[in-house]
Amino acid sequence: MPKIVGIDLGTTNSLVAFVEAGQPVVITSAEGSELVPSIVGFSKSGERLVGDLAKRQAISNPERTTTIISIKRHMGTDFKAQIDDKVYTPQEISAMILQKMKADAEAFLGEAVEKAVITVPAYFNDSERQATKDAGTIAGLEVVRIINEPTAAAIAYGLDKQQELLKILVFDLGGGTFDVSVLEIGEGTYQVISTCGDMRLGGDDWDQRIMDYLVDEFKKQNSIDLRIDRVAMQRLKDAAEQAKKELSTETATTVNLPFLAADASGPKHLEMELTRARFEELTKDLVERLKGPFDKALADSGLRLGQIQKVILVGGCTRMPMVQAFAKKISGKEPTRDVDPDKVVSMGAAIQGGVLAGEVKDMVLLDVTSLSMGIETAGGVFTRIIERNSQIPISKQKVFTTAADGQTTVEVHVLQGERDLAAHNRSLGRFELKNIPPSPKGIPQIEVAFEIDANGILNVSARDRATNNKQKITIQSPTNLTPEEIDRMVKEAQTYQEEDAKLKVERQARTLADQEIESAEKLLREHGSRFATDKLQRVRDVIERLRAVLEALDEERTIEYTKVLKGLVYNLSSEMYAQPAEPEAAPMSGGAPPPGVSDSGDEEILSWFQK
Repeated sequence: MPKIVGIDLGTTNSLVAFVEAGQPVVITSAEGSELVPSIVGFSKSGERLVGDLAKRQAISNPERTTTIISIKRHMGTDFKAQIDDKVYTPQEISAMILQKMKADAEAFLGEAVEKAVITVPAYFNDSERQATKDAGTIAGLEVVRIINEPTAAAIAYGLDKQQELLKILVFDLGGGTFDVSVLEIGEGTYQVISTCGDMRLGGDDWDQRIMDYLVDEFKKQNSIDLRIDRVAMQRLKDAAEQAKKELSTETATTVNLPFLAADASGPKHLEMELTRARFEELTKDLVERLKGPFDKALADSGLRLGQIQKVILVGGCTRMPMVQAFAKKISGKEPTRDVDPDKVVSMGAAIQGGVLAGEVKDMVLLDVTSLSMGIETAGGVFTRIIERNSQIPISKQKVFTTAADGQTTVEVHVLQGERDLAAHNRSLGRFELKNIPPSPKGIPQIEVAFEIDANGILNVSARDRATNNKQKITIQSPTNLTPEEIDRMVKEAQTYQEEDAKLKVERQARTLADQEIESAEKLLREHGSRFATDKLQRVRDVIERLRAVLEALDEERTIEYTKVLKGLVYNLSSEMYAQPAEPEAAPMSGGAPPPGVSDSGDEEILSWFQK
């Protein structure tokens, strides 16, 4: 059977691996390296360069602005890269990198490679995952699965420990992103319990601190600002990355860049010692930023720190002693170092490919959603259909109804977030279900289904149960939802939980009051002649009082009078049907209220679409 390769499509570097005899093997590129820089460039003649060749051009020819780095940070957005007279999307640039990985794999294996498992940061949203899948398609690959990077790392780590039940925390710091995930591994099952991250924090930020330090020191010594010199800055960038790596094993390093600049007195050279202590001082705040996602992932898992049995370091940047020391400090455990932090993600992706190809047996992968998903319902309320941290793939349905008599169209507004009101959450898309047979409000049954596939991509459908008429949407439009925004949304949900709950109750109370007034007035208008005058006046008095408290925004009395009015209308309706029904017109059993409405007096309106 053809191989299904695993690809770690990284911000800084990418790797490709496959399974041989049940074990993952990382493939060496045509240039002789397992790590391929995630860089695309174009030569003066228009030749496309990918990987090491593009990186070398960026250093030797920085004035030619045709080198694209860190394109992963733009996945799922409307970003465009202008190269000479042509414009490229992030999907197209990523596809060029994937084509390079595909070609290297085919050369190594001696056979065609058509299918791949590709990894993404755990906090990639739906549009970013879809964009990654599209990039694979453009590259000529069938992307059989998109999986989270920390999940892939846990898969690679746990391959030989499948019978041992473990709770693991994956601490993944790469070149451009940071993720923390808590997983449970045992008996061949890999279950993600929680995940959190920062997609704007990675090794590139540590490199930038070294560059800023060198530039500032050089300016003090020579009164020359290197920031305006593109050639000098590109040389500094390369030197900063090298210094960072050297300081992971040495206590000091010397950055030596001859002929870096010149002035009237002649050429200027940069030769500067950088100690590990100074480096750690320069980046102390970056290390502290690692704590937030760690704490959040642990809290969301519902586990105590003492229940975590292993802490795994993933990503080349976890080689830095300051990161290792910080991980040990906040977790209280010595991090595991028996996996290669650079290779482990691609190895895990390859194992998942092996599972799908039938080469690896008895293993199941269970991933989770990062935020709740649902729709907007009456009063601007956010009704959750899939809860945050639900296992994927997942499919859930809820039944809703109409808000007005004769309503033939409903709008489904799909949202993502943790707040109780729709306006406070992220809109993912909208669509309409039309041609609903005209009926009294509350009669139509509209089934809304949410389905998240194994790649984390969301499909939403709405179906009229009476006619089987159906509409659906695949959420593909860019939402540009960053981990900072996700974290902010979760924190806001906690901060405003009490306020949101109060507003939700108020809006639902007002909506229910309006519904009861409308029902009561319709009953009086169409059947008022059947009832005694005193009973009619009692209903009119309650309607008047209910309108008054609605106008006064008196929530407590609104709920009180709504219940009174509902009781009066119920009694009048019961009186109408007091006479025995003819056999052919037997009443429907139960007299149950419409879907989503309880008859307990504590109504929570979840069922009416806004239109």
